Amino acid sequence: MNSDARRTTTRRTTARRAAAVLLSGALLLAGCSAPAKEQSPAESEGATGGATNAEGAPKGFEEFYGQSLEWKDCEDGFECATASAPQSWHDADAGTIELALVRTRAEGKKKTGSLLVNPGGPGGSGIDFVRSASGTFGEPLRKSFDIVGFDPRGVGGSTPVTCFDDARKDESLSKDFATDDAGLKAMAAEARAWGEACAENTGELLGQVDTQSAARDMDMLRAVLGDEQLHYLGYSYGTQLGATYAGLFPDRAGRLVLDGAIDTSLSADEVSKGQAVGFENALRAYVADCQAGAECPLTGSVDDGMKQVRAVLDEAYEHPFPTSDPNRDVTQTLAFYGVAVTLYDEGSWPLLTQALDEAITERKGDMLLYLADFYNDRNSDGSFSTNSSEGFRAVNCLDDRGATDADTMRAEAAEIEKAAPTVGRFFSYGGASCADWPYPEVEKEFDLHAKGAPPIVVVGTTNDPATPYVWAEGLADTLDSGVLVSYEGEGHTAYGRSNDCVAGAVEDYLVDGTVPEDGLTC
Repeated sequence: MNSDARRTTTRRTTARRAAAVLLSGALLLAGCSAPAKEQSPAESEGATGGATNAEGAPKGFEEFYGQSLEWKDCEDGFECATASAPQSWHDADAGTIELALVRTRAEGKKKTGSLLVNPGGPGGSGIDFVRSASGTFGEPLRKSFDIVGFDPRGVGGSTPVTCFDDARKDESLSKDFATDDAGLKAMAAEARAWGEACAENTGELLGQVDTQSAARDMDMLRAVLGDEQLHYLGYSYGTQLGATYAGLFPDRAGRLVLDGAIDTSLSADEVSKGQAVGFENALRAYVADCQAGAECPLTGSVDDGMKQVRAVLDEAYEHPFPTSDPNRDVTQTLAFYGVAVTLYDEGSWPLLTQALDEAITERKGDMLLYLADFYNDRNSDGSFSTNSSEGFRAVNCLDDRGATDADTMRAEAAEIEKAAPTVGRFFSYGGASCADWPYPEVEKEFDLHAKGAPPIVVVGTTNDPATPYVWAEGLADTLDSGVLVSYEGEGHTAYGRSNDCVAGAVEDYLVDGTVPEDGLTC
């Protein structure tokens, strides 16, 4: 197994939340192109047309809060800008970084303000999300808000975390490791190589890409966009970012919707076990659905089918599946990525059936490799379209790295595999990824309960693999003002991919401030 398999799966949802659409052939668009024209000074003041305001800025950081953005057209009706942010929110003299933004203007005459969105990760690009998934946002949101996507610090078009070159990254994301003493030693060496490469190629920013710093960036963006309060829609890891913001700035929180929630009260190790169970349950739902069809390669009972999936994963470890590319075989790690990505949306289940059929009946891995490459944002030429893997590792290692000693990790691995016998192994030993990280874990400075914040709507899907439903329940309970909305269904997240009940609850709250009934089930 790959030492980073658990951490790579946890919370990565930039495009995975709409996997069915994207896997059908739609492509994530890159960042903004060269501008067609500059806006007038009146147009560039802020998303709502109001002037920016440095009031409320931390001492020494007033210049950042008071800056004006220069919005420029960047094709297809989008506008792009770059904001300046401090490298460290604890040291105003530590230098500056850039934050890339994109927005669509409100279509209606009456504007509520700006709506910041984050698609997940950590490491997910808000710019790619807004540009490629604009259909996610219902008409009420498009009419009322300037919808603003941003690449968080360390990600994509913002000042990025940079580690390995493409060839070395490709090699690392394909590696399997045993879990005996020699395997754990090799795992640690690979993690150390990641840390050394990231530190060498990123510099001091590597120690400043934690979630709390990104939340402080959001408050700066709120001010720069001319809004007194932050209105926000966050998915998956974006819920952690939003909850962190509310905990740091409860008096500046406006209408926040957190979809596909992460329970911020859980440790990294508790997250690993919970997510392993989530993917196990989602895979079981897939197997049952597959076996109800006529062309499923999985035979017998659902339990039998689960064992057959595990056999495919085991086979990939012992004898990687060949592909039409003579230089690339499907390792166990790649096979798991190929399985996991299809569980984010039930619309992708037929692709998993195709991949398993090819592996079982032909002992070939072309479809699994295609799916794994999509998951890892790998292009056909071996390059990578995003730095999501780098951002993911860097943020997680600063936020909460979990247990790092071998004995504790082995004991936790046994518990995880007992709870999730088919896929549990891929959610174990995650602490190895951060054991020798060049920068220390960041001390938590925010209030988990966000005391004093207005209602925060938390949305959970009952069989969500990546952010299990119990996490939505937990986050809604943890937040003093949490309001739970439940979607009974499969897949990761709900708004934009579920039903009118969820859409109505989310849009009525964001647009009009109408708080849904706590416990609403859709």
